[in-house]
Amino acid sequence: MSVERTFSIIKPDAVAAGNTGEILAMIQKAGFTILGMRMTRLSQAQARAFYAVHKERPFYEGLVKFMTEGPIVVLALEREDAIKQLREVMGATNPANAAEGTIRKRFATNIERNAIHGSDAPETAAIEIPFFFPTADLL
Repeated sequence: MSVERTFSIIKPDAVAAGNTGEILAMIQKAGFTILGMRMTRLSQAQARAFYAVHKERPFYEGLVKFMTEGPIVVLALEREDAIKQLREVMGATNPANAAEGTIRKRFATNIERNAIHGSDAPETAAIEIPFFFPTADLL
């Protein structure tokens, strides 16, 4: 295994519910180093660009609306096997199917309002990290 980077978003539902600190603690406890972090609010254009891969899917418009409804926290993370490990900490996309103790089991409301996003592959992380963090901004 090698050290790799991944990207995550603490979504508007989790930020609004005051769960940011607990989610960050779970991520750090799982051995991740936070290379970059900031709170921001996505514009419609940013949300459409970030989620363009889903443009043809029926949930796209709802996803854009949701992701622009309030502040988010974006994270560039690093650790061994980061992508796989973060996805384990996050839990299944549908919180009803998520394992006990995962972020989504604890904090998600439903499959749409599922508290957190994480890169699903190295290629995705390589696109998502620089979308929010110029290389110079990372530790």
